[in-house]
Amino acid sequence: MISLENVSKSFDGTHAVQNISISISDGEVFGLVGPNGAGKTTTIRMMTGLLRPDKGKVLIGGFDITEEPLKAKSVLGYVPDKAFLYEKLTAREFMIFIASVYSIKKSDALTRIENLFDLFGIKEIEDELIESFSQGMRQRLLFASALIHNPRVLLIDEPFLGLDPFGVRMLKGVVKDLSRNGVTVFLATHSLHIAEEMCHRVGFIKKGSLVSIKTREELKGIEGGLEGLFFDIGR
Repeated sequence: MISLENVSKSFDGTHAVQNISISISDGEVFGLVGPNGAGKTTTIRMMTGLLRPDKGKVLIGGFDITEEPLKAKSVLGYVPDKAFLYEKLTAREFMIFIASVYSIKKSDALTRIENLFDLFGIKEIEDELIESFSQGMRQRLLFASALIHNPRVLLIDEPFLGLDPFGVRMLKGVVKDLSRNGVTVFLATHSLHIAEEMCHRVGFIKKGSLVSIKTREELKGIEGGLEGLFFDIGR
């Protein structure tokens, strides 16, 4: 469902990502961890089409994000680490706008919006302006908008930013349900314990290179688990 083939990206002659190759199957939750500046966000932005790789290929649902961007994005949901929201819209107005971007029929969109607001606990504030939302509620709305078109692939950059413990538990449940329903989830995070708990596999990126990929079972056999691996490789 996601395939990165020898993907590289440089800025001003400095490698941000070097020859990364990953294949992620349907229903898999894959985590990418690494120090600040290691290349996590650059990798995700190439997967979304926001950045064009200098070389290599990114396939989303079998579609090349560079050669067939509209087809790739039609099956892709994206939750960035820093998102722009139209603050003078209400949550409902924002969701209707996002649904229109994906050409979802109005009646279908309204049904999906109701279900997503219930799922993410936004129902009570759906008619309030986004500018009044806390960081956690903004994050919930971002997730809801990323799922409005029933994507088969979900990319998440720092998924738990600003969420309280209730929001974290809710979101973990959502991701697990998506995975069980065959959605491929790729998340980049600094939350090592959450990555270890949620992900079927975790990749470690350092100075733009993918230096290790471990399954959940393999991490259990490492002293200190993912945190131990992080500090061992990250030195």
